[in-house]
Amino acid sequence: MPPPCCGYLSQYTHHHLVTFLLTFFSYVLLHASRKTFSNVKVSISAQWTPFIQNDSAPAFSPGETWKDNHLFNDEKEATLFLGLLDSIFLFSYAVGLYLSGVIGDRLNLRYVLCVGLCGSAAVEFIFGTLTEWLKIYSIYLYCFLWILNGLLQSAVWPCVVAVMGNWFGKTGRGFVFGLWSACASVGNILGAFLASSVLKYGYEYAFLVTSVVQFAGGVVVFFGLLTSPKEVGLSLESDTGLSPVETDTESHRPLMSDEEDEVEAEVYSRPYQSVQEPDDPPAESPQAIGFFQAVCLPGVVSYSLAYACLKLVNYSFFFWLPFYLSNNYGWKEAEADRLSVWYDVGGIIGGTVQGLISDFMGKRAPVLAFSLAVAMGALVGYSRSPNDQVINAVLMATTGFFIGGPSNMISSAISADLGRQDALRGSQEALATVTGIVDGTGSIGAAVGQYLVSLIESKLGWMCVFYFFVFMTGGSVLFITPLLFRELRAMWRDRRAVRRQL
Repeated sequence: MPPPCCGYLSQYTHHHLVTFLLTFFSYVLLHASRKTFSNVKVSISAQWTPFIQNDSAPAFSPGETWKDNHLFNDEKEATLFLGLLDSIFLFSYAVGLYLSGVIGDRLNLRYVLCVGLCGSAAVEFIFGTLTEWLKIYSIYLYCFLWILNGLLQSAVWPCVVAVMGNWFGKTGRGFVFGLWSACASVGNILGAFLASSVLKYGYEYAFLVTSVVQFAGGVVVFFGLLTSPKEVGLSLESDTGLSPVETDTESHRPLMSDEEDEVEAEVYSRPYQSVQEPDDPPAESPQAIGFFQAVCLPGVVSYSLAYACLKLVNYSFFFWLPFYLSNNYGWKEAEADRLSVWYDVGGIIGGTVQGLISDFMGKRAPVLAFSLAVAMGALVGYSRSPNDQVINAVLMATTGFFIGGPSNMISSAISADLGRQDALRGSQEALATVTGIVDGTGSIGAAVGQYLVSLIESKLGWMCVFYFFVFMTGGSVLFITPLLFRELRAMWRDRRAVRRQL
């Protein structure tokens, strides 16, 4: 008799693997290009401010040459503008998430996803590479391009979560989504290495490499992604079983779809799946849920507000960590870029381990609350890290474990849980909408935070920034406290019921 894990894994086909990998690497490439901006802030700041030798050696630097890109008087002004760009991007990203989630539940997810990937790649190429090649330096142009970039990138996350939610049921979702949500951290690591490897040639080449790779990834996704099991004659009959269905998917199937008769024959031969009788009427496609209906679903508001506080902290590390390491410790920009990946390594491990634990417990809130409580101490510890790269990397990975892990859980597994809960009943098309609401609210918090980080740092210093992070992490715990008590009471009732049966 095969072990239980074999029965669990046997529900997955090669289509599941392809879907997992395509959605995973879609967001890897998106985050790699997004990480590029944070990794080259020092170079951009230097390019936008005048060099000291301009006044002392005019013969080597004519005024016409350097005044064109003299956007700011000093580095502090440039730093504030970089923080403003982060906030502009995240505000537009948040607004786009609210819209793209609703759009994703009504249009083909593959089309929306590819528009986001390819469009964002084109905008980043213009922002970082074309403007530098053509020597076009304009504050208003930079702001416009970054607003457009935020709107385009917002189309990606709700779509990839919805596709994953279509293919993977609730059983084991914490572990599967915990592993899959490492895509953001893997993208950060890839972006850091790509940027540091070409930064010596100029920051414009860092944007060039990541934007070209992202555009190519969007093309692959367009021709290869299956957005739902129904496109190959499968549907999620329950949380653990797949059953074949008859559906017309010619208009939604990718051009490179590898649907074959052998696959359908294999599916029909599985003993634990039921075959639809020919006389059964075809099931009606579920209607998409309204935006305000999605907001009113149990747990959506609480997790959204908690994620707003948590994403502020997580994205502050994402946007400012290389700059902080270079600015505070005096390390070279390329060294700071490579060292910053340890935060993402901690987030990858944290999301996977905590998702697995929440699967065993059957509850998410207790795992989140414990992790965030420890994260507050980890933040204080990291703020006092000595000027030693090894110690800094260890403390950074620990902080990433307890900050990045819960952030990955809320944005993926918990969003999928909320979008597939029993309260939806007949209307199941809510995954992208709910994901957009949760991530959009988180992005609003992150947008406000990025400007506050640059403001607090310029006025009070980095230590006060970390105290601000501790305060916002405590806010996340506060918002999930009602859900925590509810789940703890449910666990207590279940334990008492088991004892009575014994």
